[in-house]
Amino acid sequence: MTPDSLPHVLADRAARHPGRTLLSFEGSAFSYASFAAHVGEAAAALRGWGLRPGDRVALYLGNTPSYLVAYLAALWCGAAVVPANTRYREAELGHMLRDAGVRLLVTDDEGAAIAAATRTSTPSLDAVVTLSGAPGADRRPWAALGASRATHRPPDIAARHDGLALIAYTSGTTGRSKGAMLTHGNLLANARAVGRAWHWVTDDHLLLTLPLFHIHGLGVGFHGTLVHGASLTLHRRFDAAAVLAALEGGPATLFFGVPTMYGRLLNEADGGAGRRLADVRLFVSGSAPLATETLERVERVFGQRILERYGMSETVMLTGNPYAGPRKAGTVGVPFDGVELRLAPATSGAGSGGGEAGDGAAEVQVRGPSVTRGYWNDPEASAAAFTPDGWFRTGDLGVLDADGYLTLSGRARELIISGGFNVYPREVEEAIASLPGVREVAVVGLPDPDLGERVAAAIVLAREGPGVDEAGVIAHCRRRLAAFKAPRTIAFVVELPRNAMGKVLRHELRDRMLTTT
Repeated sequence: MTPDSLPHVLADRAARHPGRTLLSFEGSAFSYASFAAHVGEAAAALRGWGLRPGDRVALYLGNTPSYLVAYLAALWCGAAVVPANTRYREAELGHMLRDAGVRLLVTDDEGAAIAAATRTSTPSLDAVVTLSGAPGADRRPWAALGASRATHRPPDIAARHDGLALIAYTSGTTGRSKGAMLTHGNLLANARAVGRAWHWVTDDHLLLTLPLFHIHGLGVGFHGTLVHGASLTLHRRFDAAAVLAALEGGPATLFFGVPTMYGRLLNEADGGAGRRLADVRLFVSGSAPLATETLERVERVFGQRILERYGMSETVMLTGNPYAGPRKAGTVGVPFDGVELRLAPATSGAGSGGGEAGDGAAEVQVRGPSVTRGYWNDPEASAAAFTPDGWFRTGDLGVLDADGYLTLSGRARELIISGGFNVYPREVEEAIASLPGVREVAVVGLPDPDLGERVAAAIVLAREGPGVDEAGVIAHCRRRLAAFKAPRTIAFVVELPRNAMGKVLRHELRDRMLTTT
């Protein structure tokens, strides 16, 4: 019988191949059996504390084995997990906790200090649990969680194939971020389809440096490893020197990254061709457009032609260049097994954001077993995300060539992807607009050789009020938002370009900033 949830997959793998290594981290190794034992014990503690099926558990943690233990333990109990970007601060974290009705937050001491400010405004939050450190008024250590009631005997797995597993918050074009709902069935279907496309086998070893709070790191990297009974080495973060050394020294056969990472690996390699990468057989890139120059340089230097793919939090992976066959620069390949894709004329709800693709732009629409069933607690957004005949509207604009390869020609929505992280303009605009002396502001994304896109702000100053300068704007944003959302380019302008209805013409503003910055 095929395991029908992620905890069932772990239990199955541990029973079949108990001694096989699942995870290596900073000199420690965990077999499938030992890792499953840790997860089962953690699930017993969560159940003893009172976690119920359907509850929401947020993880506000960096890349450690404890993240994955807490993740699978919560799923084991039938709860849904809400991954939180570790760069988020009080306002961003608080919105997610309140919107998802999170009952339990698992974090570290630094995260607990940030989360403390959200407690009074988050009535659903019963406990903040830290992985280490002393207990306090606003937190308790993980070791004490459910200690009085937990037997440390793993409870029965409560996860179901159609049960909610993840609420992945994703940046939109208006308002605050929305939580895409993904079931165990969604996640397993995608992991299996990706594995077939990339020839993932038990002997593969993934070097995972992507953040676990991101669907690329968790939904592709970890889920793929688990589903295919393979192994991985986890790094706390991407460090070009450490990653290059690990790739050259083995045992990695797979590496997944964003374009920024590949650019920094090239810089670390200092352009020298013929760098031997031990057993690496596949580089994958996604989350942002990959420049043809970067693809070609990686092939020259490392002897690997990057496989570029396309996905999003609401759907996990959708398309990819083929493992065996032409990998066309500038395209994101063909649909994975089970994914249906069509192009439809962009409507006023799609295509109005930037106009990069011009008249006749076509929106990418998809359906398949990995597509979200909608947004948490937001029926209006859920309804708008689907066409009347049931296709998910990605909001991306694209074209298909004669071989069926998809090229993304722009984004109907105004989302900025900087260094693989999503930034939506309105949130940055609100932060800047709160600064005394700012009358109007508009934020756009500009091409950047390192980040893919950089956040750029055009500001109209008030005629009266305190002085505002570039350094002050950036410092203000960094106090209110994650650092990657702060603008890297600022232009002070007399007025913003608008249409007859008063809407800011972002494509015109972007063009102006490209010629003047």
